[in-house]
Amino acid sequence: MNYDILKDSPLNNHYDFVYLANDHKEVFERFDSAFAAHQAFKVAEYDESELRLFAVWAQMRLSLGWDGGHDHDERRLDVIREVIGHLPEVPKAVVTQLWSAANGLMTWRHTNYAELYRLPLAATARLPYHERRVVLNSLPRWFAQYWKPAWEVLREPLEALLTEPEAGDPGATVRNIMWEDDAFATRMIADHATRLTAPEVLPLLRHWTTATASRPSARWTRRATELLTPQAAELIKDILGQVIAHREVTLRYPIRDGEWTETVFLRERTAVPLRGMVWTCELIDKPWVTALLGDVAVATGTGIGGSGANARSEMLANAAIGVLARRGGLEVVAQLARVQAKVRKKTILAGVTKTLDAVAEQSGLSPEQLLERTVPAFGLGTDGTRTEHGLRLALDGVVGFVDPSGKIRKTIPKAVREEHKELLAELKATAKEIKKVLPAERFRIERALAAERIWRWSEVCEYYLDHPVTGSMGRTLIWEILQGPAGRPVLVDGTWELTDPAGRRIQPDSDTPVLLWHPISHSMEEVRAWRDHLMEYGLRQPFKQAFREVYLLTPAEEETLDHSRRFTGHLLRYGQAKALLTGRGWTGMSLGHWGWEYGSDQAEATKELPGGLVAHWGFHLDEGSFERDDLGTVSICVSGDLHFTDAGGRRVPLAEVAPLTLSEALRDADLAVGVTSTGLDPEGDGEYWQSYGFGDLTETARIRRDALTRLLPRLAIADRCTIADRFLRVRGDLRTYKIHLGSGNVLMEPNDAYLCIVPRRGSGDPVFLPFEEDGGMLSIVLSKAFLLAADTAITDPSITHQIRP
Repeated sequence: MNYDILKDSPLNNHYDFVYLANDHKEVFERFDSAFAAHQAFKVAEYDESELRLFAVWAQMRLSLGWDGGHDHDERRLDVIREVIGHLPEVPKAVVTQLWSAANGLMTWRHTNYAELYRLPLAATARLPYHERRVVLNSLPRWFAQYWKPAWEVLREPLEALLTEPEAGDPGATVRNIMWEDDAFATRMIADHATRLTAPEVLPLLRHWTTATASRPSARWTRRATELLTPQAAELIKDILGQVIAHREVTLRYPIRDGEWTETVFLRERTAVPLRGMVWTCELIDKPWVTALLGDVAVATGTGIGGSGANARSEMLANAAIGVLARRGGLEVVAQLARVQAKVRKKTILAGVTKTLDAVAEQSGLSPEQLLERTVPAFGLGTDGTRTEHGLRLALDGVVGFVDPSGKIRKTIPKAVREEHKELLAELKATAKEIKKVLPAERFRIERALAAERIWRWSEVCEYYLDHPVTGSMGRTLIWEILQGPAGRPVLVDGTWELTDPAGRRIQPDSDTPVLLWHPISHSMEEVRAWRDHLMEYGLRQPFKQAFREVYLLTPAEEETLDHSRRFTGHLLRYGQAKALLTGRGWTGMSLGHWGWEYGSDQAEATKELPGGLVAHWGFHLDEGSFERDDLGTVSICVSGDLHFTDAGGRRVPLAEVAPLTLSEALRDADLAVGVTSTGLDPEGDGEYWQSYGFGDLTETARIRRDALTRLLPRLAIADRCTIADRFLRVRGDLRTYKIHLGSGNVLMEPNDAYLCIVPRRGSGDPVFLPFEEDGGMLSIVLSKAFLLAADTAITDPSITHQIRP
């Protein structure tokens, strides 16, 4: 297009500062022609839709060209004034266009700010207050920081636009102080506006909005101390409790080529006063404070959806950890351990490590010793239960009832609930805390296994066998005397001893060094003996130990020298793979379609390992991802090579990596493939799906086969099942089926026709499993086996029409 009226202007040809649809541009051309012909504009004759476009056109016609200037043509100013006189209610999208056009001209040295912003200010004044704040957003701050001459002119009218008449409305008072900038602020104002504006709290609310630094100054804290009241303390407890339960919201905006989405947890104007509340917790001496800060740190420190290497609100997570650090003492350690187990943002974890190191130094302990000495007992007995007035709290987080006969019941009688209401509430609150602590402890103990940590036997007894929480895990694990025998803990006459699968017992001295047994250091005969032992006694371990996969250096890896291609070329469900790896301590896996030219199609997940090594695993997007994802969120990624570097960044030959370190890193990779591969899709197809879904077994799948070998004799369908290489073969009455032990996919004899079964949670007979397997494939294989062994009883038509075509 050619606009004579805007010759040599930054707005020439394509309206740089606003987005216009093609049909709108045709209307603009008509306006241009009329104005150039000096025709009179009768604004009142336009309908509302055209008048809104006319307003944008009039704003853009204030252009004085590339060099800017101060003196606008009076005809154009008259048009602006006439538009203002007839302006209807304008959608905030149009108001945003007016501001964009005015700001664009202002940055091109148009200096008559009063005239330049007359129309945007008038249009904004026609919006409700919450929409005014959405439109203006960070503009006041932008003007104040970067365009001070314009700010001097616009400051008063902008403040007037944003100041809502309060007239006894508590919500308006709060909105004037902190705005209603996101979903959480909306809820907070709706729920707590009256309390926030009470005389005992309002001055502190204003003070909270000044929490803009990374940590509170002494002056800030003194003022908070002066303003803190009991009412404010209770309000902090309630509001931060809502932060813990709050989840991100996805917002959608139309753009030139479709739709732009934004995921919002908290905007800055909401997060800043919330940080002020967190800082104020340092001044509150109440028993709920420490646990609340731990909850805030975990909830805001984890990524979108509760996982990932980023944080929902790093600002709040760091604030909570900072307050825990300044409170100090052993009571904060359990909360920091939860953060370590859940959060993956490196900057947040650095703060946790620093705090733990400081508390450990004060206590004369190592950080590991500090963590194990501060695991809460929750008032539980060594058996992991607590019973009062018939109410029973168990380590699994269930509050039940013990009747007079001693039988445990899930349903609590109404009379007991009413008589012991406060006790019941306390037990339920404690049950929630137990559920938070158990995953953190399981994570910590498994990390100790991978790091070959050494304890004295007296420490193991006190902190891992007698403890009501960690004891539930430690008593099912295998412990090994350093350079000596291994055994499972057994209590004999009040003393813990180690017993091996053959029944041989040894009683270690209190100072005897011990570590957690790992199969990589032992013969297959010993490993088999321990696996048989777990099955015989029905012992479920908190994580794979006896059945743990071992990854030794292969001839192919000896040839590649410094990298492994063992898990290269797999198609993985990106979001699931990222979440799984993040949960196991890997960071940096970030892929997207935002800029392939900048490398957004490639990423490298890394994990810090014992001995100062770092594991690196590459990922990339395949060529078909553009079409598959339609430039939206990445759905599938491709795995690459895995290598290691030392503290200096040097690539380390695989032969120089400690066998246990190598094995554990490759185990993470195998787990990611085994849980997130697209080859697991029951309705998949293609070359990769075929090769993975029915191909050779990985180490994880071979462990699954080993477990099934031991399980089969115990099953009711044992006479119908046999294991052959990669498959569990199941004989039904109609056909014989082969279930692949890696993918769970099913083939039907005699022609190996594929049988699609979409697994349902909870299906199949309950069967004891010797470990809690990530991904649950062992359970899926067993549930399909039970289903197909009784194929004549299947009624699901999606299955029967495949079996009986």
